Amino acid sequence: MSTRRAHRPSTAPPPRTLVRVLILLPPSEGKTAPADGTAVELDALTHPDLASARRRVGDALVKVSGQRNALTALGVGPSLASEVERNTRLWDQPADAAARVYTGVLFEAAQASTWSDGTLERAAERVRIISALWGAVSPADRIPAYRLSMSTSLGRIGPLASYWRQHLASELSHVADGRVIVDCRSSSYVAAWRPSGAPLLSVRVERELNGKRTVVSHMAKHTRGLLTGALVTADAVAESPSDVADAARTLDGVVDVALAPAELTIVVGG
Repeated sequence: MSTRRAHRPSTAPPPRTLVRVLILLPPSEGKTAPADGTAVELDALTHPDLASARRRVGDALVKVSGQRNALTALGVGPSLASEVERNTRLWDQPADAAARVYTGVLFEAAQASTWSDGTLERAAERVRIISALWGAVSPADRIPAYRLSMSTSLGRIGPLASYWRQHLASELSHVADGRVIVDCRSSSYVAAWRPSGAPLLSVRVERELNGKRTVVSHMAKHTRGLLTGALVTADAVAESPSDVADAARTLDGVVDVALAPAELTIVVGG
């Protein structure tokens, strides 16, 4: 007489969907300071191995921001004096999701401040923001508002792009492995980490007006933000450069999209 074994449900975790697109963003100069909340926890940020490097930059920023020549040292004008003064209290300031702290043109176009918790979780897998202060963070990481540009030479640390180049390669190369890199960064942030060994699409934006095409910085940030929003919120993950180009074709105002081996050109109407 045979016996039947009771069926036991599998305790193995469900297979993880491979995330094939990695979007690289610059931070925005414009930031919204959180009104309340706990301070930043460096070990809780994405890439916790960067904690000591982040601490060194943050401590230097606090020190420089309290000096008489702070505005000159940070390359900003008198209108930003209050933001530089806020840097001196960096470690005590309330933190919030980077998607809500960064509020410049690109992030506004992506509607990042309205992303739900589920969308933020998706963004944490698909996006890295290359930062002069944090090195690299995800949109879900909780950070305070600050004022610091990657083009700055900060105290004894020196040029920040060179400093972060020493730390980001080992941290980000494994994240980029096997993925399509959609690079929406400006040149100073590109200098901090250049991906290698993965399909790379630099996003170029042109404006077409009266039959002529020109590059317009403000419009480029806006269009890159629209593309970011489309790639983050889409249920279907972009798995190839062609998928990214297809997403670009759906954006409002786009009149042409050209895909080259290392560049995606998006043309918007005037």
